[in-house]
Amino acid sequence: MPRWLYRNNSGLSLLEMVIALAILAVLASVVMPLSEMTVRRNKEIELRRSLRQIRTAIDAYKDDFDRAVEEKKIQAAINETGYPESLEELIEGDDWKGLYPYKRKYLRRIPRDPFDQYDEGWGLRSYKDDADSTVWGGDDIYDVYTQSDGVAIDGTNYRDW
Repeated sequence: MPRWLYRNNSGLSLLEMVIALAILAVLASVVMPLSEMTVRRNKEIELRRSLRQIRTAIDAYKDDFDRAVEEKKIQAAINETGYPESLEELIEGDDWKGLYPYKRKYLRRIPRDPFDQYDEGWGLRSYKDDADSTVWGGDDIYDVYTQSDGVAIDGTNYRDW
């Protein structure tokens, strides 16, 4: 028998390498858009969760204010709405002049805006501002929104959430 029949050909030929790289390139081109969409979807979920968390804390603060006024623990001023004047008040908490035997805190920390690229923070609206206002009146914090100009996967603007 000829000697070349007994040789061990365990290596890859150039053609096999080119075909394997072509298959990998096609698979990578399919996976990249899917992974980008997954990252964007996760950021949107985080934004919705952060907005819900802050808005729930603001509502709980307002409920405790109203309860403290109702039980005559505090006296409300004429122009006082009962909403916090800053987001830090939600972290610091309040005992409402004896309504609670401890300082009730509403947030552990202020959630970050996942679409905030320039570290602008949350957009704020006071009770007297319009529902779609982008300028904060400065009196109190009635609502928060993202300052991102982006458009969500479903076609809505992030600012409108």
